[in-house]
Amino acid sequence: MAVNSSMECYGDRGSSPSELFVAAAATIPPWKYLVASLLIFFMFLYNFLEIHLLKDLVRGFIGDRVSLTYHPASDVFHGVVSVCRTLRGRYSPTLWLSSPHLQTAFLTFYGRPPAFDYRRQVILVPDGGTIALDWLNDMVSKGFSVPKEDPTPILIVIPGLTSDSSASYIKHLVFKMAKRGWKVVVCNHRGLGGISMTSDRFYNAGWTEDFRVVVNQLHEERPEAPIFTVGTSIGANILVKYLGEEGENTPLAGAAAICSPWDLVIGDRFISRKLVQKIYDKVLTIGLQGYAQIHESILSRVANWEGIKKSRSIRDFDHHATRLVGKFETVDSYYRHCSSASFVGNVAVPLLCISALDDPLCTKEAIPWDECRANKNVVLATTPHGGHLAFFEGITAKSLWWVRVVDEFFSNLHGSSLMHKQKKTHNSEQHSSLESTVDKGPYVDMAADGMIAAVGNEQTTDSVNEGSCGEQTIPEQESRNALTSPNQGNQTSPDASDKTSLPSRQTTQLDLPVRDTIKPLRNCLNLLVRQNRSSMWLLAYIAIVTTWPLVGSTLLTSFRKKFNLFYKLRGS
Repeated sequence: MAVNSSMECYGDRGSSPSELFVAAAATIPPWKYLVASLLIFFMFLYNFLEIHLLKDLVRGFIGDRVSLTYHPASDVFHGVVSVCRTLRGRYSPTLWLSSPHLQTAFLTFYGRPPAFDYRRQVILVPDGGTIALDWLNDMVSKGFSVPKEDPTPILIVIPGLTSDSSASYIKHLVFKMAKRGWKVVVCNHRGLGGISMTSDRFYNAGWTEDFRVVVNQLHEERPEAPIFTVGTSIGANILVKYLGEEGENTPLAGAAAICSPWDLVIGDRFISRKLVQKIYDKVLTIGLQGYAQIHESILSRVANWEGIKKSRSIRDFDHHATRLVGKFETVDSYYRHCSSASFVGNVAVPLLCISALDDPLCTKEAIPWDECRANKNVVLATTPHGGHLAFFEGITAKSLWWVRVVDEFFSNLHGSSLMHKQKKTHNSEQHSSLESTVDKGPYVDMAADGMIAAVGNEQTTDSVNEGSCGEQTIPEQESRNALTSPNQGNQTSPDASDKTSLPSRQTTQLDLPVRDTIKPLRNCLNLLVRQNRSSMWLLAYIAIVTTWPLVGSTLLTSFRKKFNLFYKLRGS
């Protein structure tokens, strides 16, 4: 009987292994398959969404310490950051948002922003563009009648890509700082915030001209009020780039950069690497296409409209729109020129940078660790978790951790001796995003009679704003002239190609102290000589190392033939 029952269960001995496997699988109850499927699905989801709930549970939900990167002799760290309890403590994310993707999605679709209304101010910029400034706690309610002596601090907020003052994270920050009594203004990007485009120039990841106009105007209206700035995402990239361009010449007293992309080339590679990043890439591209749809009348004329509609990624959109409007040769050229990582070294304002290492949009691979550590004015704070601009905390997720950090940082900085004071510098000293780091001048100008004069690296008023990562600020004809005459923008003569004006230009330059003019030229020549010597020795070494085996084998073969011939002659 036992043998018969076994045969009934597993079939005849002549059954194939696959038939036996199916027969055995059929004996398992269906609910067990359902449980196994759900378990596999949740395991996939746990890894796909990068959930860290189990790790937090094992550690008792105490959170991770904030990692701070700074120069050992940084006064900003020792005088301001070191007394910030939020930065010296831990960040513990919301229990049910234990994932960078859950945090980012919750911020985007819900966010729990505080409820309040802005008052709008519209300003025109010199190129004809229009910018919307949304204020809270400001003079707008008083008809712009605030005296210049008003010392109330002003906070300027720069939103991220396709975001405006209505974004949840912007409202969290604005409300928090307004409760402190500060005057807070959101500087919306061109074409956002319900404002139509009034010029052919659009904002991009490195467009600093609009922000520069706003800062200068506010400082001119209220010179006694310290101005602070917070940049978020792309806005953080714009802010850091602006600070690097201006150096000591900015009226800003302090700044904070939240979740900056830092290096756009690395960010472009990162966002197209994994499936989950490709989803973000597609979502952001749809947002950019919606932005372009609003301003179709202009973009269809200055960009490739058919390419914009067919774009499947941010890179596609930048290729068909941003690159053309900004007059960049390639998308990578645009990314390199507008990346803020190369501007960190020239920042002269107390700057706090906050980034999450699990940011699904701005990868940690792009963070300029060494540049931040080398600048005494910069402190970089990183956390293992937080997502992109989220950093929700508390069981109810009503507050953003980075908003509390910014509030405490500016509170400690305000009134201290470490607030930055503007130092007027010559325009030639300002860093330009489109200026080569090698081509710093002074230049050599050779006259028709063979005389050589050193030409200083001076700029005319037409080229002051050249370094704003939007080459569209220079008319097309002027761009052609700049290409045909490299030194034209560095000379004070109105017509550099006119030979008759050469003596007067030389006379003006010779009025400068000879030592101050010749010394930079001599230093540059000495540097070139040293580099050439090093290059020559290096090339000689490479030539010897690479050719020696061939030369040695040739000589050895030649000597063997001679010795063989010698022995043959001797034997005969």
